[in-house]
Amino acid sequence: MTSRSEPHSDPFPVSAVILAGGRATRMGGEDKGWVQLAGRPLIDHVLCRLRPQVDEILINANRNQPRYQALAPVISDDNDDYLGPLAGMQVGLAAARHDWVLFVPCDGPALPLDLMSRFRAALTPTTELVVAHDGDWLQPVVALLHKSLLPSLSQALAEGERKIDIWFARHQMAVVSFADQPDAFINLNSLTELAAYETRLLTPATESQQGAAQ
Repeated sequence: MTSRSEPHSDPFPVSAVILAGGRATRMGGEDKGWVQLAGRPLIDHVLCRLRPQVDEILINANRNQPRYQALAPVISDDNDDYLGPLAGMQVGLAAARHDWVLFVPCDGPALPLDLMSRFRAALTPTTELVVAHDGDWLQPVVALLHKSLLPSLSQALAEGERKIDIWFARHQMAVVSFADQPDAFINLNSLTELAAYETRLLTPATESQQGAAQ
């Protein structure tokens, strides 16, 4: 158990890492960060929600790095085997400037605008990581980790561990519910799910315009 010295009620600097390093096989292999939603790439939606909440943003990407580099500094996994989110968290913890590092997926267009404020409120002097919960399920790729976890994570990966929840369970974890924001962690793993969510986003605006015209 590691004690934390940062203040828990007052703001402290936070780095953020957008995880865009997966293969996205259910999205036809297309780089999910650049898939269009309502006329903008998913990565743009994420950046807009994230920027006001953190002090540094990095993007973990294993392809299209020059394209991502135009948006924020890019870090790639230490290997070419696509080991999953834990590998992105490993390089993110190593590269981040600040002691606390927020991780979010590149396909989270509705991330809470109060994500960091709620995570800050959940910290105690012994907390090592904070994880979001949607009311039904843990959302392990939306998490705030302390840099002191890097040796443990590196060892876990070296031992073949790939499951986030198993590694999280080894540490002092706080869980924060966002059940009041049902779309916060909407799962856009396929083109079908993406199209359905886009329809929901655009329908209210269309109906509103029709109502105003009558």
